[in-house]
Amino acid sequence: MHRRDCIKTLTAAALALPRVSMASESKSQFRPAICAYSFRDQLKKGSMTYADLIRMAADLGADGVDLTTYWLPDTSNQTLFALKRLAYRSSVAIYTIGIGANMAQPTPELRAAEIESVRKWLDAAERLGALHMRVFGGKVPKQATEEQAVDWAVETLKRCADEAEKKGITLGIEDDGGITTNADRTVEIVKKAGSPWVGINLDTGNFPNDGYTQIEMCAPYATNVHFKSQVHIDHQAQPADWPRILKILASGGYHGYLAIEYESTDSPLTAVPELVSKLRATIRGA
Repeated sequence: MHRRDCIKTLTAAALALPRVSMASESKSQFRPAICAYSFRDQLKKGSMTYADLIRMAADLGADGVDLTTYWLPDTSNQTLFALKRLAYRSSVAIYTIGIGANMAQPTPELRAAEIESVRKWLDAAERLGALHMRVFGGKVPKQATEEQAVDWAVETLKRCADEAEKKGITLGIEDDGGITTNADRTVEIVKKAGSPWVGINLDTGNFPNDGYTQIEMCAPYATNVHFKSQVHIDHQAQPADWPRILKILASGGYHGYLAIEYESTDSPLTAVPELVSKLRATIRGA
């Protein structure tokens, strides 16, 4: 799909959805958002830009964008400030960015390289005005135990937290396979990091089993939430009970953004607007 056609599709999808007064949502502790990763194919091909994503969020009444950085052309001021200006004028927050840094690295040199990458992206986040950044735990390196990998991740995350504190930016380690496949290990890593600048980037659809219990375990440590349309029960994907998840998050003390992250096979150009509309309705009814 060409970029012009992509934009037409986005606009049509947005206009087709009912507009709801934001005043009715103003008292909620949750804020609907869109994760850029939902449009990974379009962003990679260039049929959609990050600017298009911000405009879409504004059209749909989403409060923010979770800006996965993988397809940024560069991190120059010219590129980042243009997005920052557009977001401000659109009343949409670029509240977090996502990077590919992996904390579990087996050697001091590799850990230092990840810390340097985090430092670089913290600078970019600061220039964008984002107050949060997503990182990964990583896989267990070859010929290592999971316990060793956790120790390495904690060491790296502690040093990254020191850098994040200098910028006033919170780090969220995502439950996303490897050593963060399950909630218990993810919470363990955050606790051992021992920093108020570290929490969990909670992805509600990534746990391979017992999704609601795992979400409940992570909720008190959540600093950002990737909101999905499915959870896994008995290792099977099922439609997510969104009101139930909102109650779990609220009970865990989470106040913040819920970023729709769409990974199914249907086109995100039509699916994401529908999911944002559904999320706003769910938030209003919570």
